[in-house]
Amino acid sequence: MTAWHQALKGSALALAMVGSLLGADAALAQSKPALKPAASSASSSLASSSAQLQAAQSELSFTSRQMGVPVDGRFKRFDAKLSFDPKKPEAALVAFSIDLASVALGAPELEAELAKAAWFDSKKLPQASFTSSAVKATGPAKFEVSGKLSIKGQTRDIVVPISLSQAGGLTTASGSFVLKRLEFKIGDGEWADTSMVANEVQVKFKLAFTGIAAL
Repeated sequence: MTAWHQALKGSALALAMVGSLLGADAALAQSKPALKPAASSASSSLASSSAQLQAAQSELSFTSRQMGVPVDGRFKRFDAKLSFDPKKPEAALVAFSIDLASVALGAPELEAELAKAAWFDSKKLPQASFTSSAVKATGPAKFEVSGKLSIKGQTRDIVVPISLSQAGGLTTASGSFVLKRLEFKIGDGEWADTSMVANEVQVKFKLAFTGIAAL
């Protein structure tokens, strides 16, 4: 194995941990059509919601660690659907989808590596998705959203803390959570070694919406 391949292997392993969720800098406002969220029983309610995601003010990023060194990346394309009444937060519904092939690492050869079967397998399984099952208020403008996250054919229950803020007609939902890449078979097989790359991936998001009533 050449030194170049060893470096590529180590870097790709670290960067593949992004399979999160949650999991795109709003430079995401690209010409491609918005993704459709995963089908769920909430579809009709979400379709009727007036909340609209503003891609240019939204972002989805991640930080993985290779031998203790942080490695940052983002997703360029994602979509979110939201039905939310500030007076009835427990009735809120959220659906979220990510184009895994849109991962941006600043290195095309590594991004191509992540499309392979051991990583995201994004040609066969192009989207990750999240669908909420419950929303609980935890404080002023603070909530916990429970639901199912699906990546690479693997589905897990997660709880995501979210804070809401409003300004200039926008409602921004922001938060972060830790995703364990091996639970979703990201970096499968020989790439499952965590001695070089941590299992945990820190996922951060900021989603801006219009059409939500005052908090």
